[in-house]
Amino acid sequence: MVHAALESYELDRLDTRQILRFLGYRGQELDDATAERVDAAVARALELVAPKASWRSYAIAGREPGAPPKVTLAGSALTLAGENISRHLDGATEAVVLAVTAGIGIDRELRRLALTDAIAEAVFDAAGTVAVEAAADAASASIRAWAKARGLRTGARFSPGYGDLPLACQPELLASVDAGRQLGITLTDSLLMVPVKSVTAIIGVFEQEEDARAASERSGSLD
Repeated sequence: MVHAALESYELDRLDTRQILRFLGYRGQELDDATAERVDAAVARALELVAPKASWRSYAIAGREPGAPPKVTLAGSALTLAGENISRHLDGATEAVVLAVTAGIGIDRELRRLALTDAIAEAVFDAAGTVAVEAAADAASASIRAWAKARGLRTGARFSPGYGDLPLACQPELLASVDAGRQLGITLTDSLLMVPVKSVTAIIGVFEQEEDARAASERSGSLD
């Protein structure tokens, strides 16, 4: 049975360590000026962020061998092509299609900073990335709880552009969760999402726990 959800999330903090990681810091001492910029970016991002997610579960309709192999979803035009996504969903009975956005306010602030302060823009961009990842984590937790209530488990997120899953699937993926109407996400001609701080992903739903060996094989190197 298809299950669909539209969710909003409240973010009251952002992980400054992750922001610094996106800025290239690897344990270096942080000077006062940079610390102030990070604090200002976090405060502004929390003021502007409007995290929302739309997700929908689909039964896996079929698996087509070939080059590349394809996974099809019942009731959806979305086809997931590639060795990596096929391996990622090996054993799954359903796939959850997920779209998340931090909202258009982050984009507007990035455009403003691009005209006024390039350094502040870079720091705020990192804060926006951490914000949408936090929203995606919240959505993943919600999906995990939904699956657990049914006696099932979920795998990790797998996004278009990762491994050999092509970005070309983005239009059908977004349509499958009504992301345009529900979240205001659109695509540019080069398949980049607007708002830019948006994430799409596929999450497998499995009937039973896999053993450690199978988990290791599934998450093996992307080649």
